[in-house]
Amino acid sequence: MTERSRVTANHATPRQVSVLLLRAIGSAAALVVVYYVAPLQGRFSTTDIAILPVGLAVFGWLTWRGIRRIINSTTPRAVAVQVLALVFPLFIVVFAASYFLLAREHPASFNAQLSRTDALYFTMTVFSTVGFGDLVAVSETARLVVTGQMVGDLIVIGAGVHLLAGAVRLGEQRHGAGVDGPTKSTPSPEQAAWTERAASSHRSTPS
Repeated sequence: MTERSRVTANHATPRQVSVLLLRAIGSAAALVVVYYVAPLQGRFSTTDIAILPVGLAVFGWLTWRGIRRIINSTTPRAVAVQVLALVFPLFIVVFAASYFLLAREHPASFNAQLSRTDALYFTMTVFSTVGFGDLVAVSETARLVVTGQMVGDLIVIGAGVHLLAGAVRLGEQRHGAGVDGPTKSTPSPEQAAWTERAASSHRSTPS
């Protein structure tokens, strides 16, 4: 791998950056649309109960898969942005759906009835630790779910970001120096011709 190709491998072209950003925005928007149109009954059917554990399992799997993509990508920084744009909205939407269903099934779980927008807003206030106090978890079940989100927030902000940053560094090292270590640059045509002339001169010199 030449020096020029190593530089190109670690820096995405403007077109690649644009495509990855559009994919990131599209995936985030799609998750929000699914959240608003999903048939959440609020009666805690089998599907409703499985939303939180299954959603968190999918979040963990996508994060692990995203880390592998970052490490193997020639543009790890751009891919990391795309991964974050997918897993972060998923994390928020999973808890927002859980709060919405809990409020529908048990209206006394919060100090006010939650719409889908209210649930999304409440999830973001918990994640950002703002806590305006206009929406509050009242029942023990709601407070347990909120506590679970707080623990998840710490994991996402701490370990998750650290893992993604480490994957970016590893990807840059692998594709910057080559998987098998530093490689020699390809000699220029002038250098190759000079080497050939020197070798011919050496062969023609009597011993």
